Amino acid sequence: MPLLQEDRLFPIEGRARDLARALYAEIRDLPIISPHGHTDPRWYAENAAFPDPAQLFVTPDHYVFRMLCSQGVALTDLGVPRVDGGPTETDARKIWRLFAQNYHLFRGTPSRMWLDYSFQHVFGIDRPLNADNADWYFDHIADCLAKPEFRPRALFERFNIEAIATTEAATDDLRWHRMIRDSGWTGRVVTAYRPDGVIDPEVEGFAENVALMGEQTGEDTTTWAGYLNAHRARRAYFKEFGATSTDHGHPSARTEDLPQADAAALFTKALRGDCTAEEADAFRAHMLTEMARMSLDDGLVMQIHPGSRRNHSNPVMAMYGRDKGFDIPGRTDYVTALRPLLNAVGMRADLTVIIFTLDETSYARELAPLAGVYPCLKLGPAWWFHDSPEGMRRFREMTTETAGFYNTVGFNDDTRAFCSIPARHDVARRVDCAYLATLVVTGRLSEGDAPELAHDLAYGLAKRAYKL
Repeated sequence: MPLLQEDRLFPIEGRARDLARALYAEIRDLPIISPHGHTDPRWYAENAAFPDPAQLFVTPDHYVFRMLCSQGVALTDLGVPRVDGGPTETDARKIWRLFAQNYHLFRGTPSRMWLDYSFQHVFGIDRPLNADNADWYFDHIADCLAKPEFRPRALFERFNIEAIATTEAATDDLRWHRMIRDSGWTGRVVTAYRPDGVIDPEVEGFAENVALMGEQTGEDTTTWAGYLNAHRARRAYFKEFGATSTDHGHPSARTEDLPQADAAALFTKALRGDCTAEEADAFRAHMLTEMARMSLDDGLVMQIHPGSRRNHSNPVMAMYGRDKGFDIPGRTDYVTALRPLLNAVGMRADLTVIIFTLDETSYARELAPLAGVYPCLKLGPAWWFHDSPEGMRRFREMTTETAGFYNTVGFNDDTRAFCSIPARHDVARRVDCAYLATLVVTGRLSEGDAPELAHDLAYGLAKRAYKL
């Protein structure tokens, strides 16, 4: 028996369900555009087999281990490495058994749907995971992973991925992207420029990162002019490896457009480590406007995703480091925060600034009205904690009336979990088809327009917005 119902996420009303089915049948097999994500480029460069089921599905996936942690399972028991190199579980089968024993915790969650999709469609499994069949599951997946057709490049092609973007720090040497390019493999894997470590004075090692950027570019990054030139040079270097976008994960959406002398003074203080919290925030805010101006010059699409209160647990941060499931959404202002940037460049139709949010309350009140009038602004899809059937539906309901569909950018999966990529895109396609079908039966969209719109939401909007 299949793990997943064929009509999942479709409307229950008969005509709307039939319309959703028909729309989905037209788009389900479209290529995947994955323009914003965190898969490891080393996978595609070396094309080595994934080590084992636990390292594929459990240990690296914060969606998975945060749920287990919430029920008292220690991260060390799931193989999550400690920053001090201390002991952590290394027996993959033991980790998998613990995961299987607690698989019921994921009932009704997006993670359960993604995982079941991967088990069914990638590994051909037709029985639900539980404690009794944990070893069978482990052995079956492990046997598959040993085969050539389950290596990263083969799965990339099987998943019908047309293009995927990874995300690298501004100072990354991009060695894996170079290896991919030099290998002759035709899969399109591009990088994205993530400069947080050389923009945020509160990031540990900020001054050292800036100095490294100077070494990489031959610019004097102790000066404001040299620092900006180094950014330009690194952006150009990233473009050599296919980059079409930048990515900015700031604590808030605040932007500033300071006089150059004031920005230079803040930069000097930042290098010395003398910034107050307010000054650090002002510098980050000004640099978003500088990045937007650079995008006008080099054409890179700009992504801003504020609102995550990162590393909320001090003990977890101290023991395991960043990105361990303790990033929590917070209230975010956009109307006031984005105004300096929008006053500077917001009317430029040749600039694309994509805004993501973790604060759903801002969709209808702030983000849709902003994107519905400023030429440069586009709305990123329901993201992270809202990358879910209900989150996607709410996004469409709260933004479409004001911003329409064509001020949004389709879907991106934003994941480290490789096998979940087709699963996440399948959920988005189903939800969008259900939403379009509902618009048709309620007289808000013509049945003739729906197929073209479904195609755009699944494929065209992302490809165009990210220049892929």
